[in-house]
Amino acid sequence: MKKKVLFYIVFCFGLLPLNAQQHPETYKLSGHIASEIEKDTVSWKYQTGAAQYSFIGDYKNTLHIWDKAVPPRAYIPTPADSVILRDSKILNACDYVVKRAAKEHIIIINEAHQNSRHRVFTRSLLKALYKNGYRYLGLEAVSDTLINTRGYAVETSGFYTKEPEFGNLIYEAIKIGFTVFGYEATEGKNGRDREIEQAHNIQSFMNSHPEGKYLIHCGFDHVYEKEVRNWEKAMAGRLKEYTGIDPLTIDQVKFSEKSTRESGHFFLYATKEKEPFVLEDRNGAAFNGLTEPRQTDISVIHPVTDYKYGRPQWLAAGRYTHWPEIKKGTKHHYPVQVLAYRTGEYEHKGIPSDIIELTSEHDQKPLYLQKGKYKIIFRNSEYTITDTYDIAVGN
Repeated sequence: MKKKVLFYIVFCFGLLPLNAQQHPETYKLSGHIASEIEKDTVSWKYQTGAAQYSFIGDYKNTLHIWDKAVPPRAYIPTPADSVILRDSKILNACDYVVKRAAKEHIIIINEAHQNSRHRVFTRSLLKALYKNGYRYLGLEAVSDTLINTRGYAVETSGFYTKEPEFGNLIYEAIKIGFTVFGYEATEGKNGRDREIEQAHNIQSFMNSHPEGKYLIHCGFDHVYEKEVRNWEKAMAGRLKEYTGIDPLTIDQVKFSEKSTRESGHFFLYATKEKEPFVLEDRNGAAFNGLTEPRQTDISVIHPVTDYKYGRPQWLAAGRYTHWPEIKKGTKHHYPVQVLAYRTGEYEHKGIPSDIIELTSEHDQKPLYLQKGKYKIIFRNSEYTITDTYDIAVGN
């Protein structure tokens, strides 16, 4: 992870009954997040704010606030950009990665910690990778030894795992048959020592679980194979050194969309693609960046987000649309937060599968849910539960 975006936050939670405050510090209303950012004086307030917006599924505000944390420069397309597109095939990223993965033993794919879209893409690979012999999912963000027995993440599983799409990634992986493991370094370690310890932790897990292939999901620059500033080598490069296995490394971060079109890379706008894609040149090589050294094997490019009902449509892919049911005669004081938990997970402080915020009785936003049974919870601006109901989706 880049130093300038590294931050640590600790939240405390109490065991509360169903009709009391439950997650006020974790899943905040957007107005409360904006107010806290405005009042905060710490230098990392925008990083914190972006994480909070991602936790409630507010992707637009996540992009906007992150760009205040790490201000992007306006991107001016170059003649080389047009040449690369002209001379390349545009291939579906999921299909391409799965095909390449068949011959690999380790895949390392990164994410920007505030970008839930990257977790959605990793989740889209799981079923096909499992068929190709992948049995283990390593997550930098997990610190939970009971996660496989339980079958899902809870609030104490990690910090970023509180985000709904991270929770969905973990749930889906375990359901398919993956064993999830954490590999983070000892708390407080940064730089070179952190990269070394992460790689040793993965190597140790591999030594004790030699019978399958490995998918490693990491943050930012940990996916890099070559020299990285004062780290000497990042986790991926160290793991390659320690195991003698050359991993398939995939970057999702470098060409991520920004909050404004002017700051986004030319590739995001120059095609009509709706799904993540990979560029392959005339020699069959995957595009892996514009500058040297080329740190990963593949660059996955996510097109600019389409929104419907104010929600990213990449969230809707392969899911059922559920419109929250406001009971007749029920009076809600808006804004209202609506959270969908898989049945049985709310009571054990699980992670919501999806969250929306309704700003008025006329606000039209759906929940996007996988097939299954859910508890739908309404909360007011004081984070008190005002209504609940149970549903079966896709049955």
